[in-house]
Amino acid sequence: MNPCSYLLGSFSIAVKAADPAHIVPQHLPSPPKGRTLVVGAGKAAAAMALAIENAWPSSVQLDGLVVTRYGHKLPTQRIKVIEAGHPIPDENGEQAAREILAAVKALKSDDLLLCLFSGGGSSLLSLPVDGISLQELKEVTHQLLWCGARIQEINTVRKHLSAIQGGRLAAACKAPILALIISDVTGDEATHIASGPCSPDPSTFSDALAVLDQYHLNVPPSVRRILLEGKVHATSETPKPGSPIFTRVENKIIASANQSLLASANYFQGLKIATLILGDTVTGESREIAKSYAALAREIRIHPQLLKAPIALLSGGETTVTIKGNGCGGRNSEFLLSLLIELDGLKDTYALACDTDGLDGTENNAGALISPDSLVRARQLGLNAASFLINNDAYTFFEQLNDLVITGPTYTNVNDYRAILIL
Repeated sequence: MNPCSYLLGSFSIAVKAADPAHIVPQHLPSPPKGRTLVVGAGKAAAAMALAIENAWPSSVQLDGLVVTRYGHKLPTQRIKVIEAGHPIPDENGEQAAREILAAVKALKSDDLLLCLFSGGGSSLLSLPVDGISLQELKEVTHQLLWCGARIQEINTVRKHLSAIQGGRLAAACKAPILALIISDVTGDEATHIASGPCSPDPSTFSDALAVLDQYHLNVPPSVRRILLEGKVHATSETPKPGSPIFTRVENKIIASANQSLLASANYFQGLKIATLILGDTVTGESREIAKSYAALAREIRIHPQLLKAPIALLSGGETTVTIKGNGCGGRNSEFLLSLLIELDGLKDTYALACDTDGLDGTENNAGALISPDSLVRARQLGLNAASFLINNDAYTFFEQLNDLVITGPTYTNVNDYRAILIL
């Protein structure tokens, strides 16, 4: 097996560790006296719903509605699946969110609300507050995604523009709530996953305004007006920690980046390759993080007093890309292109960076691979790696090298997976 096969195998193991089919059944409650309503949103929502159907007693009533990204629908029988826009919200997501909120409001105290949330839920479960149109929400979402803001900052704004997120779904429900959550954010805080529909929201309207100001965003006037009204208490805040609303709510993280990294570490150790997990909460500009990792890899290769090859350096989290060019990219592909330039053909050093949902940014790849000869092959094709990086065009660069990793939807999402293999 060659080194790239080892890396691909480790990624497959990381994804499998977050597979809803295996994870969800372990956390299902006993059926209630009344009905069980299943609702959810995210890239893993359909797979989570299917896992519930397969594990739920066929004689016990079960129905519901989840919304997932286009191309992620699965053949459920009792739980309806709607596909919608991601990362920019669309009308399907708005209608699905409206239906979900109405169904939740109809529940009684002896019923059960079973929620399924995963990465992508923030844009998929899009129901703007009164006074903001979907088109205006699309505009502010686009600006937030392209400015380099962290996901926690983006969701702080989205929660205060939503009629269903930031704990507002829980506030609308009279029944007990169990939310099963696959985490795609650093820190695994429920409030930031799908913008926390059933979680207390510690952020405020003032915090949301601060995000707009920090990144100098020119949002529609109605958006700023809603946030300003909230700041002076003319609009109700999102439910906060300590609110009695959440005494009947349990938010349970059932899969995370850390679990996937540990599974991958076990895989490498089975191959007699040492591992070092650099963290599951890595954030920052993709190209800058890559420079730090390249320095560590070079230190191991040249000065192996403390860490010796063979070794795999593993990490997760969610880096960001501030878009200045007009190319096709993704944060994992950009990380790898920057790493490739910094390593400059370092001997026996290989790397993979992929998004565990199978989609790196807006393209069709999960990420890409690099090897010691990648720069040489690029030059033979007349490709200037630095120019592609400046243009945020890592996808095209790796496509030309035939080094993209294309998996299709994985139906889960625990964020980025990076592995640097030093032999």
